[in-house]
Amino acid sequence: MTSPKVYTFQQSSPIELVTETGQEVQISIHQPSSFMSKNLERVLPDWTLPVAWVVVVLQQSRFALGETATHIEREKDRLRERFMRFGCTVVSHLRDQGFLADLIDPRDGYPWLSRRGEIPHDDTAVVTALLGFPVTTGNCSIITHPSWGNAVYPSILMSSASPQFIKPALKKEAIQQGWKDPTKYLQLSLPGVLQ
Repeated sequence: MTSPKVYTFQQSSPIELVTETGQEVQISIHQPSSFMSKNLERVLPDWTLPVAWVVVVLQQSRFALGETATHIEREKDRLRERFMRFGCTVVSHLRDQGFLADLIDPRDGYPWLSRRGEIPHDDTAVVTALLGFPVTTGNCSIITHPSWGNAVYPSILMSSASPQFIKPALKKEAIQQGWKDPTKYLQLSLPGVLQ
C-alpha cells in the first residue's frame, strides 16, 4: 500500500494581472484557513477529500464598495460575472483532470457546482485570515486592500488539486479572459513605445 503524495508549496507573490479596462487582478494560492479546515463538511458536504488549496481572486473595482448606490451594485454585478466566467472555466479544467474543485458564489457564499452546505462560506473572513487585510463592517463586510483601499472585490475557488495543477489553469484562463501581465500592459499603453 502506498502513501498519498504530500505536496508542499510556499506562498509566493500573487499572480498580478491587468484587465482590458485597466483594473488590476491579484490571484494567490493558499492552504485553507482554520475555519475551512474545521467546517469543510458544513460548507461542502459532498466532498470526500479535504480542501487542499484555496485560490483567492481579488479584483480592483472602479469604485469603493462600502456604500450602497446603483452604480456600485452594477459594479459588484460586473465583477461577480467576470469572476464566475473565469472561475467556472478554471474549475472545469481541474475537474476534467479528476480533482475536486468549486467556486464560491460571492453573492451568497454557497458553492456554485456542489451541493449547498448548512453554512455559507465567508470570502471576506477568508481573505482576512489568509492575507491579513483589515475589514470594515457596515451593511456588509468590506476588505481594505493595501493599494486599492475599499475598491476590491474578493472571490474564492477551492480545489483538492495542488498548486502545480492550479497555477497553469489560472494562467491559461487569465489569458483567455484577456488579462495581461501589468508590466507588458504598461509597455503597450505608453505612447511612443515600440512593440
